[in-house]
Amino acid sequence: MATAAIGGSHLVAATQAGALYGWQLAWLVIAVNVCKYPFFRCGVEYTLATGESLVAGYKQQGPGYFYSFVVLSLIAAVVNTAGVLLLSAALLHYIIGGKLGLTALCLIILTACLLLLLLGHYRALDRASKWIMAVLALSTLSAFFIAVLQHNSDPILALNNHVSPDIFTLAGLSFVIVMMGWMPAPIEISVLNSLWLKAKQKQMHISAKAGLFDFNLGYVMTAILALVFFALGVLIQHGQSANIELAGVAFAKQLIDMYAHTIGEWSRWLIALVAFLCMLGTTLTVLDGYARSLTASAKLIKSTVLPDKLSTWLLIQASVGMAVILFFKSNLKDMLTFAMTLAFLTTPVFAWLNMRLVRQAHIARPLWLKVLTWVGLIYLISFSVAFVVLQLW
Repeated sequence: MATAAIGGSHLVAATQAGALYGWQLAWLVIAVNVCKYPFFRCGVEYTLATGESLVAGYKQQGPGYFYSFVVLSLIAAVVNTAGVLLLSAALLHYIIGGKLGLTALCLIILTACLLLLLLGHYRALDRASKWIMAVLALSTLSAFFIAVLQHNSDPILALNNHVSPDIFTLAGLSFVIVMMGWMPAPIEISVLNSLWLKAKQKQMHISAKAGLFDFNLGYVMTAILALVFFALGVLIQHGQSANIELAGVAFAKQLIDMYAHTIGEWSRWLIALVAFLCMLGTTLTVLDGYARSLTASAKLIKSTVLPDKLSTWLLIQASVGMAVILFFKSNLKDMLTFAMTLAFLTTPVFAWLNMRLVRQAHIARPLWLKVLTWVGLIYLISFSVAFVVLQLW
């Protein structure tokens, strides 16, 4: 889950938030991670208690919820696959010096990921994600401490003369909604996490304590690294005279250049490696997770037209994602913005549904978690309603 989350939301959304708005959005990064926690935890609790995934739970709630989730998953699978592949390829293009074009690099990365997933199955994904997360966490924290130590003066006081944009505008709220849509991850990742847990249960017995520990470790790491990436955006880019690039590929390149300029030229390849590991891990987990979700959905639909094998959905998802890159590469930024906005606006619905499934399964939850669940639901609904009202206004 952590490897799936730490990608576009951290490398692009969190760093953009720090670069554009400075420290004034720090509370928001913390708030959205805290308020989404109970609903991501639902996926783990429900699967540990019932042995079923959230997909099966949605099916039991009625066709409206279930097919809404399936449609959302189809859109997210295609757009997210194309987006993370292109960003991964752009970072690899930067590392190897542009010896191959973006399309060729997309194919190489996609082929490598498919081989790992098709031949190694869940065990290979599990091992690869652990190594990627370990290197990613150490590299990112190292870059953060270096940025703090080598900053010429107090990073907060040094920027007192810089006037940040106002977040209490339609443009500001739109940015906030886009950032929170994928922070720390889209709500459907809770479903993917329950499917990964089911896959792991086939290999070993997992107690409720061990399952929750694994989830909490991944979630806390995701939240901490979100703050680290946000702080790096503030320390390195906020207040700079150069325009902040908002497109994913252009932003990634600019970010690496600014790291090297601020921290030192020696850090260029460390930062490039961190960014590439972010996106490589996300690419692996996006391919596997959404394919598992679509496979589980197809089995529940029980249609003779739809395939019901994970390998088939992996290949379909990869092919369509690659087609999007080939034919709509220039519009990927707008597509990702749409996907991130849609992800946030659908979050309250599936957050409520996750909470409902846990309650119907009579899963005991501590009082603080029950309170946080309602606080989180009110928080998510409030921002969604405010965004829709302002758009209509």
